[in-house]
Amino acid sequence: MRLSIVTSALVAALVGFGSTIAIIIAAAQAVGADAAQTSSWVAALCLSMAATAGYLSVRYRMPVVTAWSTPGAALIAASTGISIHAAVGAFLLAGGLIMLAGFIRPFGRMIERIPTSIAAAMLAGVLLQFVVGVFQSAQGTPGLVLPLVGIFLVVRLFNPALAVLAVLFVGLGIAFGGGLARPLTSDLTLSTLTFIAPAWDLTALIGLGLPLFLVTMASQNLPGFAVLKASGYEPPSSPILAVTGLASIVTAFFGAHTSNLAAISAAICTGPDTHPDPKKRWMVGPFYALTYLVFAAFSAALIGLIAALPPELIKTVAGLALMGAFMGALTSALSEDSRRFPAIVTLVVTASGLTLFGIGSAFWGLVAGLVTLALDFTAFALRRRG
Repeated sequence: MRLSIVTSALVAALVGFGSTIAIIIAAAQAVGADAAQTSSWVAALCLSMAATAGYLSVRYRMPVVTAWSTPGAALIAASTGISIHAAVGAFLLAGGLIMLAGFIRPFGRMIERIPTSIAAAMLAGVLLQFVVGVFQSAQGTPGLVLPLVGIFLVVRLFNPALAVLAVLFVGLGIAFGGGLARPLTSDLTLSTLTFIAPAWDLTALIGLGLPLFLVTMASQNLPGFAVLKASGYEPPSSPILAVTGLASIVTAFFGAHTSNLAAISAAICTGPDTHPDPKKRWMVGPFYALTYLVFAAFSAALIGLIAALPPELIKTVAGLALMGAFMGALTSALSEDSRRFPAIVTLVVTASGLTLFGIGSAFWGLVAGLVTLALDFTAFALRRRG
């Protein structure tokens, strides 16, 4: 047991919650959720993260970190004319389809056959945007970001596990002490869950439920499995999908959309900075779950706190926390000479931010890398025959 286990779990949860909560709020507003329903939505998601990450990590002895579907939330936020009750019906459909995917064996085998170098390159492409984002943020608020980078570099020399935590607390002090944060608008009242009856609107089921399932699978679960593979684990795809799908169904009745594997947050918890021994990194799961239980209890207050912080602070904490994971993913992606070019293709397509048919660049980077790898192997086989 190391302190880095606790700090990795805490930072991953804070980054996952803080960097995407605004999208959840926008999604809730798009479907007409009131304040109580929005708070219930967030609290139910946090309870789902606690239950799924805690159970799966302990059960399979690997750092299985879960999250809510950020692309899915963006999809909901872009929707129009759908009520909260119809949205809940769509969420139930998406959760049911995710659970069903867990019992379809060809899907599990497809995930397990993704080459580690391609998976690592996709992860590096995703993380690159966050790492670069630290120094992009420095252009707008150098007085906030540059001191935090300096603190990170110095503390890391003595204790890498405490470096990001030091950045987080010093950043909070600078933000509130320096007048960069907005006034807090909420108190520390406990959150409550609000039952929301589903409405079975065919338009919402087809127009929101089905795309939500596809986006969650392509942009969250596939990259999530790839992150675990890139860190040397062999995740059991079917049970993970079944558990997250079931959690999505249960929490949908309280306004929450889909739960799934994390990618960015998971990268903080699956590398050597969490624990040098890969067999002991699973211990991050219970602490991650405990953090999200606290988030669930105070979701309304946390919504106000995160909204008050400058976005540059969230970006800086996330980017610095992912430096080690980016280094590890890049090293793994380029380690095999025969797969180096497909890995580079995967990385650049993923980092490009390409979005087609509502599906994000992580999926298309994976597709591009696998196609390039297949073409390379085909050309090699033809040359041997000739």
